[in-house]
Amino acid sequence: MMNMTSQPRAAWRRLTAAYAALLSALLAVSVGILVIPVAMQIFSRFTAIIPHYIWTEEMARFLFVWTVMLGAMIGVRESTHFEVDVWPRTGPRLSALARLIGRLGVLALALVFIWAGWKFTAFAMNRISELAELPLWLIHVAWPVTGVTWLIFLGEQIHDDIAIMTGRAA
Repeated sequence: MMNMTSQPRAAWRRLTAAYAALLSALLAVSVGILVIPVAMQIFSRFTAIIPHYIWTEEMARFLFVWTVMLGAMIGVRESTHFEVDVWPRTGPRLSALARLIGRLGVLALALVFIWAGWKFTAFAMNRISELAELPLWLIHVAWPVTGVTWLIFLGEQIHDDIAIMTGRAA
């Protein structure tokens, strides 16, 4: 039988799993769309079949930034982006402590992404890109969104590591 505190936690984990699945789908879509302007750039340079489009470079840059940020979000969720094994095999509690120390570093970086990203986005709020005339905040908002997403995923991971360290893990 599930106690009252584990029901909200299970619902939260289902919600974050659905969010992670959405991010993975968005990553696949962004990579798929990124292929289009990059291919247009390549073909226009070497053939006369399609004209030289200037907007493709800017669109590729915007999509690339979002693709990298989506990948970083998923990397933190899966504990593959910022994790390097340098210690010998240890017990579960010491391993959890080592992971926790690494996660605290990522947490600090997430807070920088949120704080600086918010300022970066505010700076771009009333500006547009030169060629495609897209609002620049659409690209700059990737940083604070990434930071908030890292906080969400890190919260679960830090909770799990503390549970292992204190012997409360299931």
